[in-house]
Amino acid sequence: MALIHLVDDDFAVTDACRFLLEGLNYRVQTWHDSQKFIDSIDPYQCGVVMLDIRMPGIDGQQVHQQLRRQNSTLAVVIVTGHGDIAMAVEEMKLGAVDFLQKPIAAAPLIEALERGIIHSQRQVEQRQRQQLFGALTPRERDIARAVAAGMTNKQIAEHHFIAVRTVEVHRARVMEKMQAGSLAELVNALNRLTLTSLD
Repeated sequence: MALIHLVDDDFAVTDACRFLLEGLNYRVQTWHDSQKFIDSIDPYQCGVVMLDIRMPGIDGQQVHQQLRRQNSTLAVVIVTGHGDIAMAVEEMKLGAVDFLQKPIAAAPLIEALERGIIHSQRQVEQRQRQQLFGALTPRERDIARAVAAGMTNKQIAEHHFIAVRTVEVHRARVMEKMQAGSLAELVNALNRLTLTSLD
């Protein structure tokens, strides 16, 4: 289950949001110190960071930039009383799911958090696919690329100057390592990987 991180130095805001969200069965963790948040969290978990922009020490924009540098799977929803159009555009370019101004109603907040959870789940799945692909041997990666391109075992064997049986063995290993239950599942997983991760 996704975790909602409330990062805001205003205790009244975090208390009110926590009360609302826990009442809707969300898992919530509050952070009043942005540095402690950065130092303590797993940036690759499934979750949403509800992030205030203006905080002492590291501000919300810097926290968001740090999460992006880490290629974090956490989705970010910016919530601030100090927002402006330029700031909103900048945060959206960095990948924020939404930018909401205080005070906010429950409905838009919940919508933004739900979009954030879906986004984060996709990021976690993509990261897992990349890790699985990265664990393949160079030959297995070659076979995986060929399978994703729609080549048959015979075509792969001819292209790589190896026996069809060898291709079958490599393909079976690729399916096992990529945790694919079928060829269609394997091709789908490989096609969801970005082109750069297949290189």
